[in-house]
Amino acid sequence: MSKPFIHFTVSIDGSIYSIQTFEGEYRNLMVLIKDKLFVDYFGECGGLGRCGTCVIKIKGLCGKALIKDRNEPVTLTKMGYNEEENIRLSCQLMINEDLNDTEIEVLEQENI
Repeated sequence: MSKPFIHFTVSIDGSIYSIQTFEGEYRNLMVLIKDKLFVDYFGECGGLGRCGTCVIKIKGLCGKALIKDRNEPVTLTKMGYNEEENIRLSCQLMINEDLNDTEIEVLEQENI
């Protein structure tokens, strides 16, 4: 039995990409963005949630993915994103139905 598709859009420097994937195809959102969209200097720590180079702005996130845990709250606070719920580390978001129909914007390094 095939897994249901997950659809979302990713915006990078004004270009918008439509992504279709399924749960388990990628370890997390950061890996998917690196693999499919080739963003330079994105996810430098490899997904540990420490470097802050995979920061995104996301609209439409739901479910358990709304919870920030592990290193994410501390890293985002150090970067000045104390109360912004829609700013996330893509390495801390798993590929699952919580991402379906979201709009994701990859933030530039100088915006971080």
